[in-house]
Amino acid sequence: MTRFLLQRLVHLAWVVLAISILVFVLIHLSGDPIRLLTPLDARPEDIERVRRLYGLDKPLVLQYVDFLGRAVRGDLGESFRFGQPAMPLVLQRLPATALLAASTVAVTIAVGIPLGAWCGARAGSTADWAVSVGTFAGISLPSFWLGVLLILLFADRLRLLPASGFDGPAHLVLPVATLSVYTTGLIVRMVRADVIAVLGQEFVRTARAKGLPEGAVLGRHVVRNALLSTVTVLGLQLGSLLGGSVVVEAVFAWPGVGWLMLQAIQTRDLPLVRAVVLVVGTAFVLINLVVDLLYAALDPRIRYDHAG
Repeated sequence: MTRFLLQRLVHLAWVVLAISILVFVLIHLSGDPIRLLTPLDARPEDIERVRRLYGLDKPLVLQYVDFLGRAVRGDLGESFRFGQPAMPLVLQRLPATALLAASTVAVTIAVGIPLGAWCGARAGSTADWAVSVGTFAGISLPSFWLGVLLILLFADRLRLLPASGFDGPAHLVLPVATLSVYTTGLIVRMVRADVIAVLGQEFVRTARAKGLPEGAVLGRHVVRNALLSTVTVLGLQLGSLLGGSVVVEAVFAWPGVGWLMLQAIQTRDLPLVRAVVLVVGTAFVLINLVVDLLYAALDPRIRYDHAG
């Protein structure tokens, strides 16, 4: 296990390095940020002065080496827009996004896994068909459209829930509901398919032949063996929610990393964009490491002692 962890941590460092190179190059290919930092009628000498001030007059390779040297010390540069260090700005917003993502995953686990197992055990029934139609519809709905619809219904018409911001648990309900519709539908479909596949295995027939109640067979043998692929997808969904819920955060004015990223892109705030991508990318890789470790807990046949 120790060897496996060391290998994965080395792998993590290479992945983060690759992310830093990609984001650095792609951002510079998208255009000259100095044009947004200076007035339209700025003189050429003033533009060059601002360019030197932010170190953007150097060759791209030297800019990356400078950036990497500061990044290993925790300095990801200063935000053009806010005039503050970029890393603290991202870390200030990260708890709000992490709360939104964790709440969404919690709802997905609480609803998606039992409902998927229930449908898998009753595959082909009318109830299974009705749930399948509902999950397909949930997966197909665009998040931004569903978010606006929920705001119009519950905040504007019924006045039951707040429409935007973050000032208590009630503000979580609509954003989490918007995100959970897709993730829960996805997990229900996955668990249902895996349960159907596992129900045909030999060890399940053996458990039934021993006289175990159907609930015990399903809970102890079927669902546990059907969760490996579900854990993988949940890990990917959590990582995606940390960095990919930009639209939902914008719709609900949620003060998280996604909304910060959107503002940074709109203003071409290069240090802030780099900081958001690096922090979210690192979190994504760490989540996948945790998912790998969970495999051994779910399936005793998996051991990492001799992992190559």
